[in-house]
Amino acid sequence: MIKLIKPYIDYNEVEEDLKQVFATKQFTKGPFVNQFSNALAEYTKVKYVHLTTSATTALSTCLALINVKKGDEVIISDFSFPATANVVENTGAKPVFVDVDLATYNMEAANLESAITPKTKAIIFVDALGNPSNLLDIKAICQKHHIVLIEDAACSIGSSINNTKVGTIADLTCFSFHPRKLLTTGEGGAILTNNSEWNEQLKILLNHGATITNNQPLFISSGYNYRLPDISCVIGIHQLKKLDSIIEKRQKMKDEYVKALAPLGYQIQKVNNDTKHNLQSIVFTTPKYVDRDRLIQYLFAKKIETTIGTYSLSQTPYYLEKYQSPQSNSKHLQNITITLPCHDDVPIDYITEIIKKY
Repeated sequence: MIKLIKPYIDYNEVEEDLKQVFATKQFTKGPFVNQFSNALAEYTKVKYVHLTTSATTALSTCLALINVKKGDEVIISDFSFPATANVVENTGAKPVFVDVDLATYNMEAANLESAITPKTKAIIFVDALGNPSNLLDIKAICQKHHIVLIEDAACSIGSSINNTKVGTIADLTCFSFHPRKLLTTGEGGAILTNNSEWNEQLKILLNHGATITNNQPLFISSGYNYRLPDISCVIGIHQLKKLDSIIEKRQKMKDEYVKALAPLGYQIQKVNNDTKHNLQSIVFTTPKYVDRDRLIQYLFAKKIETTIGTYSLSQTPYYLEKYQSPQSNSKHLQNITITLPCHDDVPIDYITEIIKKY
């Protein structure tokens, strides 16, 4: 089977550091946690990084940080994985679904303005499949209305706008280090911010609500244990060193796919001119003459793993029944997008020939 994704990490890269972890027996809150946090801060040029167990826990922590609660509304991009909506729903607040652009797959500024109400507490902009196009337009609207901008950058570590890396553009940015991401720690995530006050609050929130006084914890609020262990951080550190080279390789792979498939009517996800996409996923919309689901089944029978782009959150059964707010563009994209394999072992010529035969 040609897998959709393979992590860019080998055991021999991490062996010596893992030996150190086992030798010291410090599996959590150890030196590699600080090293990974500092490396992420240096890579993105952000001031503060807080590691978490996933992008989901990162997002939920951000909502707790700004005190999102029942009665509030949080506007979210409608084309995303359900975690984006779930973290809002789980606070008791209302997720407000905003439709996306059919070309970039991202929230459109024109759709956002009309969704803002006095109850709007935050806006979660999703970098669809790692693409942060349109983020600056959304940021301008957030600043105009004095609303916190949270970037669900689960897929987009290494992406940038005007040569500024994702991580410093939004008020709060959340990464994922899930195995399908360009950089994986198994499971894991991070919160990035330049806000010094939020940085101090996050230290407490992510330490069970404790501050340290005279080397003893003083529990001054409720909090969480979302710590990323040292073993996971070791794995992340070594991938971060080669992240930009991985992205360049993927750019060449995307170009090969486009060259072969564009003449057949397949359209690649659009990236704005000011934006660099890390190509976390290489996603096309299928032509009208192609049944996307049958194509996925056909490729699987040929031992090629593919999948849909992602989901129309407003039209998942739970959210459709509860809020009755279906968004048409995201639904259309859910039905016609296909994600193709993208890693060092992918035989692109073979895959594109199979698609041509279909």
